[in-house]
Amino acid sequence: MSGYGGVSADLAAVEGRKHMNMDKVMTVICFILLLIIVVIPIFMIIYNAFFYEGKLEIKLFTEQLTEPNNLAAMWNTLKIAVFTTIFGTIMGVFYAWLLGRSDIPAKGLMRALFNIPYMFPPFLGAMAWDMMFNGRSGYINKLLRELFHLKAMPININSVWGIVFVEVSYYFPFVFMQVVSALERMDPTLEESARIAGARQRQVIWKITLPLVKPAISAGALLILTTSLAHFGVPAILGYAKRIYTLPTRIYEVIYNSGGSFDGIRQGAAISVMLVVVVSLALILQNRILASGSYDIIKGKSMRPTLIKLRGAKIPLLLLAILTLVMIVIVPLVMIVLISFLKAYGLPLKLENFTFAQYQKVFAANGTMASIRNSLFLSISAGIICMFLGTLIAYVVQKIKPRGSGVLEVLSMLPYAIPGTVLSIGVILAWSGRIAGINLYNTIWIILVAYLARYLSFSMKTSSAALLQVHSSLEEAARVCGASHTESLADVTLPLIRPAMVSGFFLIFLPAMREVTTSILLYGPYTRTLGVQIYSLRDAGMIPQAAALATVAIGIIIILNTIVTKITKDKKGV
Repeated sequence: MSGYGGVSADLAAVEGRKHMNMDKVMTVICFILLLIIVVIPIFMIIYNAFFYEGKLEIKLFTEQLTEPNNLAAMWNTLKIAVFTTIFGTIMGVFYAWLLGRSDIPAKGLMRALFNIPYMFPPFLGAMAWDMMFNGRSGYINKLLRELFHLKAMPININSVWGIVFVEVSYYFPFVFMQVVSALERMDPTLEESARIAGARQRQVIWKITLPLVKPAISAGALLILTTSLAHFGVPAILGYAKRIYTLPTRIYEVIYNSGGSFDGIRQGAAISVMLVVVVSLALILQNRILASGSYDIIKGKSMRPTLIKLRGAKIPLLLLAILTLVMIVIVPLVMIVLISFLKAYGLPLKLENFTFAQYQKVFAANGTMASIRNSLFLSISAGIICMFLGTLIAYVVQKIKPRGSGVLEVLSMLPYAIPGTVLSIGVILAWSGRIAGINLYNTIWIILVAYLARYLSFSMKTSSAALLQVHSSLEEAARVCGASHTESLADVTLPLIRPAMVSGFFLIFLPAMREVTTSILLYGPYTRTLGVQIYSLRDAGMIPQAAALATVAIGIIIILNTIVTKITKDKKGV
């Protein structure tokens, strides 16, 4: 018996060593991969902004910091971001309250429709609004001028306020989605107690409801702020021609004017540090607001919040919601489609001026199908790789918990907090032949590396949430039954978190399909993405062709979103 016990102990010891070795291997792999796709690019930005040929040189940074154009761009960036956040938050909270706590009709349909702006690329919306209200040739501007016999165009969308308006139209769902969910799960007894105490409805909303959903409002608002600070597409479409720069468009301008030279990239790196500082301040503000107070508004028992009766205001508010949806969803889409059929931009929107020629030209061009293929390849590849890599990092952080697991988590989240244009510069500096002779510049692989860094946090977060629900005793039971560490991981843990992994894939796939901010600095002659191709056509003055390709892109996004919705619903039902 003692011999048998000794053999069992030896087997257990061997299995334990294998377990430890596998844990170490997975941990090392995570650190190496994050070093390659995150640490090195960020280090190269800082190094090239403050060092030259191995020597400290702050002249470049101070020159860029005091450059009037850069200071103006920083001011525009802050102004646009702040006002977009204020108006987007007000709009998001208002419609969240209307759909979450009132008796307005058609709630289910309205809630689905208010999520639509989040689905479409904001830069396509900016294209549409530019076609309608351009200060020189906007179609609705011309119509208003003729109707009211005006001497000048009544509206100029090519301004800071035009950029704010378009960004608000597409970013307010960040707040809406957060707040409507919190309102629907809130404990109604808190508001009922206030009413019993004699408080009026307005007082209940201001003193009870809004303070209780403050964390959700803050999270959504700061998401708007950081997204607006880092966004390239809308300021580029509406402000670039009028020399209204933000820091992301200024970075693009500096590199573009330098012809992509190393000096231009170093200048872009110096400006990038300015942008990172601004975004970092926003993130610090977010953490302080979220940490300033947390309220227990969700109880374990099932409950339905009391709906507020709108009475006579029901129909007017319903019409307001419908008008808002028509304005920010239907009108821009219709405008893009109409322009895509014009023989030439500027012609009246009449049947005799419509043709399918623009679609024929777009699909006859080599760049169109290549851009669609590139976007599909990049989005699918980034989705799959990030799905597995994010799950691996989440497993190491949540289950293995080695020394430095907190560093792993921070590194995986860091790139999403960094603006896409900044990340692009880091990738260029890192993988253009300066490190170990590896040169990915002007290839599709450099865009893929940037996408991996950009979207890794999506998969990592969804997998982490799922892994926290999987008790470690399940894997231990499998190992007691003779399964190895990898077998228990493959046969027990991964099947249990597969729905979360699939969700993580689609969270990456759809944004990557419409991405333009990161890839605008990385594309080469044969590696344009769908978003870059549309932007390039418009930049070249081929506006009807750009509208035709934008219409195709919107169709692709709608089809993909429908497929994603069906698949995720099926997964939830399994």
